[in-house]
Amino acid sequence: MREGILGVSSFLGIDAPCAHEIEKIKGSRFLGFAFPVRDEEEALALVAEKRKQFHDARHWCWAYRLGIQGDRFRYQDDGEPSGTAGLPILKEIDARGLTDVLVLVVRYFGGTKLGTGGLARAYAQAAREVLERAALVEVRIDRPVRVSFSYEDTSAVQSVLHRFQQQAIEATYGERTELLFSVPSAQAESFAQALRDATSNRAQIQIGPEAPGQRTPR
Repeated sequence: MREGILGVSSFLGIDAPCAHEIEKIKGSRFLGFAFPVRDEEEALALVAEKRKQFHDARHWCWAYRLGIQGDRFRYQDDGEPSGTAGLPILKEIDARGLTDVLVLVVRYFGGTKLGTGGLARAYAQAAREVLERAALVEVRIDRPVRVSFSYEDTSAVQSVLHRFQQQAIEATYGERTELLFSVPSAQAESFAQALRDATSNRAQIQIGPEAPGQRTPR
């Protein structure tokens, strides 16, 4: 995650689902899958989908980290000894500073036990290799800014938009013009204040909560 004027200004995620199977380890197969996800519901639905698709596997172990601050996470060993599967997967996600990411590793047991150390290394390797193949994306953290103003303030508002290099993503025209912008979080307050100043506080402005915005491939 990258720091901006008012805190975290962007985060790293993955751009699209990715899959990779590592070389067999003592007969066991480890299939790694990485997905961009928005919330826990989506992550758990993907886990359920893969459990159904690979119904004949022995284990479906996974971890996710969520949120623009990366403050929500969960992992699952799914029958493997505690700490040998889900946590190593999560550590690989964290080693790359990723969030809004789910990594799932499906294991087909090959008949030879790997021991706790061997299991942890195998799951970490499967997670690491699939993430190495995933396309990373930097996601800017934005805040929605909605502005309502009368015709007489159009020129003043346009001057501020030009200064901040902003273009409306939604527009409604009537007795008052209403524009919606997606503004980098670190600039949202100063953008709103500039609009207030330019219109002598006649513009009505609403600033919404932080949300993922512009995506840039890495």
